[in-house]
Amino acid sequence: MKKTIFVLALVTVSFGLFAQKKTTTSAIIAFDASTSLDALPKAENKTAIAAIDTKTGSVAFEATVKNFSFSNPMMQDHFNGEKWLHSDAHPSFTFKGQIVDPSSVDFSKEGAYKTEVEGVLSVKGKEQKIKVPASIVVKGNSVVATSNFSIALADYDISGVPIDGGKVAKQPKITVSAELK
Repeated sequence: MKKTIFVLALVTVSFGLFAQKKTTTSAIIAFDASTSLDALPKAENKTAIAAIDTKTGSVAFEATVKNFSFSNPMMQDHFNGEKWLHSDAHPSFTFKGQIVDPSSVDFSKEGAYKTEVEGVLSVKGKEQKIKVPASIVVKGNSVVATSNFSIALADYDISGVPIDGGKVAKQPKITVSAELK
């Protein structure tokens, strides 16, 4: 009898802990480095992994570099090449961070919340601390998190003739969107 009660208590606690972490394997990360000289440096990755812990406010994303899709295959080759992101040596982007003020989001109540997230973005093996605005919408059992921000390519040792020549933005816009359950 004691064993049964212990197992039921353990299952209940485990379920409660699991419910605090919302995840997805289909977050979308968009990269827009277009300029007035070239509208093509845009890509999207629809297979990013994302997680948010509704109890602690921790946030994490990981995106495989080769899963960014460009309309121009040549652009995709350059993006993954050694001079740019060198995806063979650095296969993913990662972000690990925290909602700056976790009390600003009530995950137990449906609604839209504006907040900020700060943490470390790792691109091409280079880590940079960033702080970005975020929107979190709680609806039923799901959480939709979005953020729009820019990064400086030079901060991640990404350079080259297209950037210097103005065909690729030095500070591309990044959009992250995830529906987590």
